[in-house]
Amino acid sequence: MSTTLQHPATATVDDTVTARRTVWKHGVAAAVGAAATTSVLAALASAAGVSFADQSGASIPILGFTQLTLVFSLIGVGLAAVLARRARRPRSTFVRVTVALTVLSLVPDATFGFDLASALCLMALHLTAAAIVIPVLAGRLDRRSAKAE
Repeated sequence: MSTTLQHPATATVDDTVTARRTVWKHGVAAAVGAAATTSVLAALASAAGVSFADQSGASIPILGFTQLTLVFSLIGVGLAAVLARRARRPRSTFVRVTVALTVLSLVPDATFGFDLASALCLMALHLTAAAIVIPVLAGRLDRRSAKAE
């Protein structure tokens, strides 16, 4: 399959629709992959003795990793789809926003009373999911939109 690159000013409505479909298709696949990866890694960490319990003693179930990774990754896919249509620079805007949100996602891990091993593992899992989803989606977004010209 061969793809030709067009200048954003010459992009057609069909190109924009195709780009959004590509964002959704690849984004959903990345979200599922990230959810599976974080779940497997959480299960391995749990088997190695990481408790994932907060100060109240409540532990995060493995299925919780799957569900939350999938939900927040799909929110990222939606964000990418909106930015693909509306942002002046969809790729850079998406990367800046999602990196900031990833950094913010680390705050609860450090402040909700998890032991050190659990907090570090949770942070690593957030970064792992982001490392899977963000590049896939960013790679599907244009550097500049047709509206920029």
